[in-house]
Amino acid sequence: MRIVFVVFGVLVLLAGTVFALQGAGYIPGSFMSNNPPWIWIGSITAIVGLGILAFGTRSSRAAKLT
Repeated sequence: MRIVFVVFGVLVLLAGTVFALQGAGYIPGSFMSNNPPWIWIGSITAIVGLGILAFGTRSSRAAKLT
């Protein structure tokens, strides 16, 4: 089950990073390009993904200790 959190966290982190970069205009070709609200949406999404990833890796280490 922990691997699910790690994989999902990485996917959410990558999606958030792409959203933020598109909002900033670094990745063109989307309705999100050069659209500042997507910088915030992407940043928040990336932080949530990082939290999920941290939870998945933390619970992995905690399980090894028991």
